[in-house]
Amino acid sequence: MNRVTVSEPWLDMDLGGEMNVLSWAVNKPGFVKAHRILWREVKNGDLPPFMDVHDWLDRQLAARQARDAVTFLTSRRITAFEETEATVGQTTAHAVATVGLSNAEHVGQRVDYSKRDWGTINVALRLNQGLSQTGLIEAMSIVVMARTAAVMDMRYDLPTGIATGTGTDCVAVAAPEGTTDFAGMHTEIGETIGRAVYDAVQAGARKWGIEQWGTSKSA
Repeated sequence: MNRVTVSEPWLDMDLGGEMNVLSWAVNKPGFVKAHRILWREVKNGDLPPFMDVHDWLDRQLAARQARDAVTFLTSRRITAFEETEATVGQTTAHAVATVGLSNAEHVGQRVDYSKRDWGTINVALRLNQGLSQTGLIEAMSIVVMARTAAVMDMRYDLPTGIATGTGTDCVAVAAPEGTTDFAGMHTEIGETIGRAVYDAVQAGARKWGIEQWGTSKSA
């Protein structure tokens, strides 16, 4: 696995060199090149209403000399991350996830969380196989599918249905420059991605459930 380090309130995933990254992260979203992916733990007091979150995070990153990093925000305890690796044939996928479900949702429905704390699921996935931009997009779809399957298998029941994720989830997929356009479930790449991400998110969800209810399943 690549080096993953904690320096509270930061979690740092070193990609081992410059890679193409696709995400909708707060810092450096879209198709970018990056050497690392960061998580910044935040509490309610860090981000009061009407604060410019982008400006606040930019200043935080500048102080760390890390404006170049793809960066997530998470309310999950930063030390509660999960790290997994899967290999199928010549493909290896390395997943790092922080999982909190305090603002879980069933897709297509919404719960009023206006007076509650917020959680999130943030997943970073690094591949050793080169992908085109098209391949990165399909790889992203497999990461999201694996995250959703792992959450659903936890059987966390909401008034609106079984939890499928949270309202603030974010994903980043990193891979070397390449020409491979296909990363679906019938491919070696897709199988490897799915296995690594599913295992990381499931482990994180179970840990969160035990902390909340004393069991890995909802009451």
